[in-house]
Amino acid sequence: MNRETVNFLSSHGDVSTEARFKDITTIKMGGDIAYLVSPFDMNRLTMIVKYLKEQDIDYKIVGRGSNMVCGSLPYQGCVIRLEHMNRYHFDDDGELYIEAGVMAPRLANVMAAQGLSALEFASGIPGTIGGLVYMNAGAYKKSMSDIVTKVLVLIDGETVWLDKSELGFGYRTSIFQSHPDWTILACKIQVEKAKPEVIKALIADRLKRRRATQPLDKPSAGSCFRNPEGDFAWRLIDASGFRGYRYNGIEVSSKHPNFILNADGGTAEDFIMTTNLIKVKVMDNFGIDLIMEVELFNC
Repeated sequence: MNRETVNFLSSHGDVSTEARFKDITTIKMGGDIAYLVSPFDMNRLTMIVKYLKEQDIDYKIVGRGSNMVCGSLPYQGCVIRLEHMNRYHFDDDGELYIEAGVMAPRLANVMAAQGLSALEFASGIPGTIGGLVYMNAGAYKKSMSDIVTKVLVLIDGETVWLDKSELGFGYRTSIFQSHPDWTILACKIQVEKAKPEVIKALIADRLKRRRATQPLDKPSAGSCFRNPEGDFAWRLIDASGFRGYRYNGIEVSSKHPNFILNADGGTAEDFIMTTNLIKVKVMDNFGIDLIMEVELFNC
């Protein structure tokens, strides 16, 4: 731990030098983090990123950690959480401006109460707006690419608005996945007016379906593999005999086989062994190369 670095970070955000990935990811695994900082605002984030680059300190920006599996070894860099970047408002064009740290389910419910429709599909996705843009997250045949009009990005120390046509959106992909040095700061989305009771009923129905079909009683990183074209990852995993499979502390969900659970002190190494075995068996059985939707970090 470098005291100068801690002092700098502390002047721009909330800092911890005793955090673990296990504590900040939904799958509850991962090793120690040298520096964890939550910038006070967007300007402070910009200064922190500039400092880390100047000091040649690795860094990783995370939202809620709901789509990550992190290794057990200590991470000597800085993890930046955007929990204080949680503002949103309508701009002059009538679009909704949302900072990257806003939790999608919370905003979906606020919008529903105000009769604003757009984020219903994301009401059950436990992530931040920045993370959803990064993954082009979606559900129920809708995704972020259907509503996002532009994204505010930090690139080489400058803040730049990128239009939707520049974002490289595809199925669970965006341009940001090939530019890890870019930082998503905020986005704008299109919204429509609707009756609050209609939006609330839709959200309630989708949350009911989620509880009925997804294993929410044990830690996970959400859906593990992307659905291949014309099929479902869970079906291929199930047909390959992995429903309920256990390896050390890792379990393939019996409820939804595309959810890989941390059932009992599982590690990233256990997770990777399990997912690699699944990939091999599915390739052998169906000739399909499953692609990970979950991000592996520091593994």
